[in-house]
Parts: sequence; C-alpha cells; structure tokens
Amino acid sequence: MLETEKAGLVERVYDLERQVLEHKDEIVCLKSTLADVLRRLATIDNSYENSTSGSGRGGTGTPASGGGVAGTGGHHAVSDNVSASAHNSLSSKSFRFSRNTLTRLNSTVEEKRFGRVPSRVTSSPSRMKPNLAQKAIHYSNGSLHSDSMSSHSISPAPSPSPRQPNATASANSHHALLASSGMGKRWSSTGDFVSTPGSPSGSGSNGGSMSRFSAKSLLNLSGNSSRQGQSHPYVQRKNDDDEYVKLYISGRPIVIHLPEAQLSTYEMTKVQPAPNRRLRLDWAYGYRGKDCRSNLYQLPTGEMVYFVAAVVILYNMDEHTQRHYLGHTDDVKSLAVHPNKLLVASGQCGGHEGRESLPHILIWNSVSLATLNVVGVGEFTGSINCISFSRADSGSILAAIDDSPDKIISIWDWQKKDGGRKITETKCSVDTVVAVEFHPLDKGQIITIGKNHIAFWSLDQNGMLYKRMGVFESFEKPKYVTAISFTQTGDVVTGDSSGNLAVWKRGTNVISRFLKKVHEGPVFTICALRNGGFVTGGKDGLLLLFDDALHMKADQIVEAHFGAVRVVAQGKGSQLLIGTTKNCILSGDFTLSLVPIVMGHTDILWSLATHPQVAQFVTGGRDRLLQLWDSLSHSVVWSKDIGEPIHSVQISNGGDVIVAGGVGGRWSVFDIVTRELLATYTDGAEVIQCMQFSPDGNLLAIGSKDNGIYIYQCTKVPHRFSKIGKCTGHSSFISHLDWSKDSQILRSNSGDYELLYWNPTLCRQITSQSTVKNLEWATQNCSVSFETIGIWPENFDGTDINSVCKDGEEQFLVCADDFGKIRLFSFPASQPKSLSHSYKGHSSHVTSVQFMHDGVRLLSAGGMDTSVLQWRVV
Repeated sequence: MLETEKAGLVERVYDLERQVLEHKDEIVCLKSTLADVLRRLATIDNSYENSTSGSGRGGTGTPASGGGVAGTGGHHAVSDNVSASAHNSLSSKSFRFSRNTLTRLNSTVEEKRFGRVPSRVTSSPSRMKPNLAQKAIHYSNGSLHSDSMSSHSISPAPSPSPRQPNATASANSHHALLASSGMGKRWSSTGDFVSTPGSPSGSGSNGGSMSRFSAKSLLNLSGNSSRQGQSHPYVQRKNDDDEYVKLYISGRPIVIHLPEAQLSTYEMTKVQPAPNRRLRLDWAYGYRGKDCRSNLYQLPTGEMVYFVAAVVILYNMDEHTQRHYLGHTDDVKSLAVHPNKLLVASGQCGGHEGRESLPHILIWNSVSLATLNVVGVGEFTGSINCISFSRADSGSILAAIDDSPDKIISIWDWQKKDGGRKITETKCSVDTVVAVEFHPLDKGQIITIGKNHIAFWSLDQNGMLYKRMGVFESFEKPKYVTAISFTQTGDVVTGDSSGNLAVWKRGTNVISRFLKKVHEGPVFTICALRNGGFVTGGKDGLLLLFDDALHMKADQIVEAHFGAVRVVAQGKGSQLLIGTTKNCILSGDFTLSLVPIVMGHTDILWSLATHPQVAQFVTGGRDRLLQLWDSLSHSVVWSKDIGEPIHSVQISNGGDVIVAGGVGGRWSVFDIVTRELLATYTDGAEVIQCMQFSPDGNLLAIGSKDNGIYIYQCTKVPHRFSKIGKCTGHSSFISHLDWSKDSQILRSNSGDYELLYWNPTLCRQITSQSTVKNLEWATQNCSVSFETIGIWPENFDGTDINSVCKDGEEQFLVCADDFGKIRLFSFPASQPKSLSHSYKGHSSHVTSVQFMHDGVRLLSAGGMDTSVLQWRVV
C-alpha cells in the first residue's frame, strides 16, 4: 500500500509540475503580448504627437517643445509598462496611457477623413546619462560603429521618407556599456558633429540634427584654415595650378586629372560634409543555418527570431514585416530566449576593431530592441557557440560555451550592471561542444553535449560546478551527441550522430530507454511540443513526429534542394518552423506541404545586379546559385543552380536577359522570366571579374582575371552577342568598369589600382587623359577615380574597398569595404577625407553595393556572411 501510495504521489507531483508549467507559459504569453501591444500603441501615440507638433510649427516636422515633452513622457510610460510586465506587475500608469492613446486614435481617424495623415514615427532619445535602469526607454538600438538605428521594415509598400534621425538615437546603451574601451568612430563618421535636439546648436528643420559645424569651422578645428600645404599624406597636388593630383594607395601613386570645372576651385584642405540624408536597414535576406544550431524561435508576439551576418531579425510572417537588432559588431553565432519570452541573448564572434569587437553576449529586449547588458567583453577568446538561460529559477543566470581550444563553460549573473558577473568557469571538453541547456525543473542542473560526450553539471550555492559524464553502458556510444530536449516529467532526450534517440532518467546519468536508428544519419534537432510530443529532424531531411511516450506518429520529408533539417521550432498552433543547412526557413506541419519563407545563399556571395526598370535584383555566388529577387515582396522569384561558381552578374538594359560570369572564362545568358539557359560564351580561361552594358545597350564589356577586357556587340536577338575584340594594357586583373554617358568611352580599374581609358569600338587605350577628364559617366563602379578620392582613408590597403556606386540623380556615393561597413558620401567624394555616414550589418567583406532603379533603395551583398541587406535612403 505504501509503495502504491508513493507511486501515486509521484504521478500527482509530475502532474502538478506540468500544470504549473502550462500556466506559466500562458502568463508569459500574456505578458509578452501585452508588451507588444503597448509598443504598438506607443508607436501610434508618438505618430499623433509628431503630426500635431509638426502642424503647430508650420509643417516643418520639428516638434514643438510641448510636443517633445509629451513624446518623451509617452516613452517613459511605455518603458515603465514593458519593464513592469516583465516583472509580474503593471502600474496604473500603463492603463491610463492606453486609454489616452485610444482616445487619440479616435481623433486621428477623424483627421484622416479630412486628409491629414500623421507623419512617420520617430523615437525620442533619452538625454540622460545611460544606465541599466534608463536603457529601457530606447526604442531603437544602433550598431556599435553605426549612425543607423535598429530598423522596422514593412512590406510591400515603401514607407515615406522620415525626418533625419539624430545622433543621440545612435548613442545607445550598447555604446555606453562599451565606452570604457576608449574606441572612437573612424574619421569618416559625422556622428560626433551632430547636435542633440535639445542642445542650443541643434536648430533646423530636420529635427535638430543639422551639423553644428560648417566645413569652414571644421577646418579651423583641425588648424587648416589656410591653403597652406595643398597635400595629404595620401593625396598630393604640388602646385595650385597643377591639372592633376596623385592618389597614393598602398604606396603606389595614381595620377588623376582634374576636370576643367574643378581646376580653379579645387582645394585639398576643404572638408566635404556628409549628406544630410541617411540609410536605414529596410530588409535582411538570408539565414544562417549552415553551421549554427538553436537559432530559430517563435515569440509570443507572433514574430520569429533568427539571425544572419551581424543582424538579429524579428520577422512577423502574418504581417510580412521585419524589425532588426543591430547591436552586434561581427557574426552572430548563438541565440537564446529568456523564459519570460521578452528578453533575448545573442552571442557573437570576435572581430578586428578593438575591444568592442571582442566576442561577447548581448542581452536585449525583443519589444523595444533596447540593449540591457553586454556580457563578457574581454572574457572570451573564441566565438560564443552556445548560450542558455536558466529555466527553473526564472532565467536569473546564463550559461555560455566559449569555442576556444579548451571549450570553456562559464556561468553568468547577467543582471549585474556593467557587463554582468561571472559566477564560475571551467574547462568543458577537449572536443566540440554542440549545445548547453539548463534543466527546466531542477535548479542548478546543466547538460552539455558534443563530440564523444554528454555531461551532467551541478551548480551549487557557492558557485562551484561539478560534472558527471553520461554512461552509455551496453548501448552504442556515438561519435557525437547532437541534439537535446526534455520531457514534461524532466527526463532528458538526446539524439546522436548515428540516428539514435536516448532517454536519460531525471536526476541520473544513465540511459533508461534507447531508440535505435530513428534517422539515417545524425539527428540535428529535437523539438519538444506543447502537448508533450516531440519532433525530430536530421541530416536525412526527415521530420518525425512522436507522442509523449516516444511512439512515432507521422513523418514529413524536406525537399533536398532546401537542405537537411538543422533546427525545428514550434510556431502558432500546429505550425512548425524549420531551419535548414542550406540557409532556408520553411513553414508547415505534418498534414500540409512545407513552404519556404526565407531563402538565401550558402557560400561566398560575389555578385549583385539590379533591374533597370522594375524592383528586382539578381545575385550569384560560389554556391553556384543564380537567384532573382523581388525587393517589394522581399522574396525569391526563382533560383537556379547553373553548375559552376558565379563571380559576376548583370541584367541587360531591356531587362530581358541575365548574363552571369563564371570562374573558367565562361559566361552564360539566361532568360529573366523562364530562367532558361539561352547561350554560353568563353573568353580566356580565368574568372570573369565584372560585366557592364553600355548605356545605349549596344555594347557589353567583360573584365577578366587574365587582365583583358572583352568587348561584344549586342544584336537584335537578346541572347546573341558578336565579339568586337579585346582591350589589353592592364598589368593586373580587371576589377571595375564604367561607361561614359554617351557610350563612347570605357574606363577600368585593375587589381594594382590602375585607371585606364578605352575606345571600345577600336579596343584601343586612350593615353591622353586630357581628352576624357571632362566626361560624365553613366555609372560609378570604379573605386579609383576623381569622384572617389575622398573614400580612401589614409591607412587603407587598396583591397580594402570592394565596391562603390552612385544613385541615378548623382546625390550619393556609397562604398563597401572589407570590414563589413557601408559608407554613405555626398557625390562626388572628390575631397580627401570626405565625411560620411557609416553603417554596420554585414559581418565580413561586402562584395557589392548597387542602387535600385528608383534611387531610394540600396542593396549590399555580404561575402562570407552570404546575406543581402536592403537599405532605404531616409
């Protein structure tokens, strides 16, 4: 009788634990949803504030003082409520605010009936010294080196151009937390010269963000108020009447002739200001599933969170909108969601720009995108491959795996200010660690898995870690333990590289149940469902559904071209979110087919070209994929494996064919609608570096790694080209090509920074620059030219700048470099050390930047990070 009663008691305790967890999940969902509702109400409220204050000042868009105070107060109210909801309490202020907002909503609707529409939302930044208690008021969070803010993107309708953002919005909590490093921005950033809205110098119609210094005052600051010494360390003009300057790149002098219109007015000491407009991240294409795990989650607000490059993306599938967290400085490698479903932790690799790019973990709010803490700067030596919040104590501590040679596991009290407090650390394993997880029911219990091991860790009250290795006994010991999850009763379920599933009894380190060869090949993920069941996914592309007793109920196959199953997360209802090894995210369940919602490249992304008439663009990379994208619907129109790596792409002027250059001298022509291969041509045996159609559409220039430029005549049949000849004279590979606006002259850059001019119909070099120095150019692809003198920092190697472009109206010049930065200049950037706005989002060398045909949107292609980022000029 005692044994029976004891067994019944255990069952009742388990049932009680299950009910508590269910109720906790419901409460968390309600909290998170309420926080998101408050955020949206704050957005609408702020829109109303801005519209009324703007109309009160004659429509200039500058808020009146009263409106500014109200807007700031509104932000405080929302911030207080978000914080309160995260701690199980809501002040009465939140409900007063909500009713007030609803009242204003009604008046806003009335205004819309009479044609008055509120202006776009802009968040009011805090003017107080940042600390952890005040960081929650920030509604945007910028990159460490960036003037950009975390973005909110809506598709497909383009948003109206907002007011210019101010510098204090980018001086966010992340900056403050890392300020001790003493690292400043590059000279090219204008952030230090932009005034705050409340400062005496912050006047003007652009929200108080006009530069407080003119070009003349900048010269006075640097002591260059006179024309003395018309030279810079890397740009020289010996005499004022010289018709040329010498640009030194990597110690090599390049002679650049000045246009006649510039001869009398060109001053090398003059500072060219940055443009008065900026870039905002509009959309991030891609996903990193190839080599990362546990990086896809569904939030209660309806958004899924994942990452690519240095951007963490919050995507709402129903509304087809993206928001972006831009606090990282290099590749994001790991992700974890707090038990309250509001906070997110993301860990990154180490970069190469000082202390602030060292490996670290960011803790941030998924509703406000405010950075709450920066954990472990200077404490990690490798990338943070795995992170996990504790679950049995409401997420008060955080575990992290440092992918250093010793594979260090560290435990952090992440809530401590100024970088958190490291509780303890110890060597975890000599081999790869795949995942770290806290036990959901047992406080202080941690499990790590990886190559040749599963380890059960106990964290005692004194902060000491004790390890017990998992014992396989008579069961097959796998080479890797690759996946982990938990049953509702607290048992541990693992998958291994041999396709087996093992159940480890709660509180023990031995196997109680073993399911052999469930998958053919490794089990990459185990997802615990709300009903107690499980979904497993593996290298074989199979999704298997199990009930709570681990009896298989259904299966689903992922098509091979999407890749193997890397991670599975439960979405709304029975919906599943599946991340794959080919950087795709699929959605579906076991009754319906799986639909791709995110697609991307899987290897180095080399090339990018925009459509001349419509909102489409094409990309190609070393993964052999040629992909046509739609920039309004933010989706892939079609994808084609052409059988060889792609190094360059271009769309014809008529928009009917795509030409793609390969690595063996071969280039191919594809129909843009049917993606059919129409023709193939071969020039030399080297990589086709770049391709460019003339403005009149009659000629095609092809730059090769064999140092030659091949010129083709375009015929009336779109896919047929007739070779005219080959331009020879460069001493290195061809890197960039530009046509003059009249299609008569071609200019080119090479790998050794030469700038040469050509008569394309004769395939002869034009040696007299005086005959071409006044020409206007249809494109600005050449990074070495008079128009780009100012983009070259003093200590840059010639290979550091990969791509440049200008917009159709010739207002802006954008350059992309090896450090993941996009820099926005005024066009032309002909003054040495021209000022610019700098933006971070990519995590490796940016291989290409191109404006869309409308000149409002800009596209940038990452190299190793395989991402495409879409920016908007605002």
